Amino acid sequence: MVPLVRLAVLRNAVPSGGPPAAGCGACGASVSLRRAWPALAPPARCGRCRARVGAPPFTVELAVLGALVLLVLLRPPTAELVAIAWWLGWAVPLCFVDVAVHRLPDRLTGPAAAGTWVLLGLAAMTGADGGPWLRATLAGVGLALFFAATTLLLGRRGFGLGDAKLALGAGMLLGWYGWPLLVAGLLLALALSALVSLGLLVARRVRWSSHLPFGPFLVLGTAAALLLTR
Repeated sequence: MVPLVRLAVLRNAVPSGGPPAAGCGACGASVSLRRAWPALAPPARCGRCRARVGAPPFTVELAVLGALVLLVLLRPPTAELVAIAWWLGWAVPLCFVDVAVHRLPDRLTGPAAAGTWVLLGLAAMTGADGGPWLRATLAGVGLALFFAATTLLLGRRGFGLGDAKLALGAGMLLGWYGWPLLVAGLLLALALSALVSLGLLVARRVRWSSHLPFGPFLVLGTAAALLLTR
């Protein structure tokens, strides 16, 4: 799984409108699951020139480990477990891409949201109760519209449309367990973002006009809120 996540980060950590990255930016060596394997291993080094490729060494491995620990702690029913695991499988590379290039590409947010919606629907069919699935759908759409509205009203000072698309899947997962959890997840994400921003300002690592990527905070806020269901 880790090589797939590393490959997704490498391919998609490119400027908006650009084609997916083919491989090492230093020497041009192509990277795939069958070629230039060292680039997809924990050291994240090109097999030809040894330049760093993709996400920093061992960071993806730690993120995947964190996602697995979350699943173990949650221990939801099998159908819900599959839906959460699916979303996390896309959310982890999205965090790295957002940090690297401040964007959340549709090729990752789309499958994350669509798959989560379908899998939660299957979970509802298994439980013979469509109420949570309907609430999850409304929660996902509502949270996405909230993020999109800030973009339209505030421009660059608001959240990006990529955040809205990521929020679609996050809102579905949180809404599945109830409206209070949806609010908790959003507040946790905003609080984490505010704390990190304040810390960076105090350390003089960013300016007041800086815009931090919100995707990682949304993912962390969602994960933290899901732990409240235990």
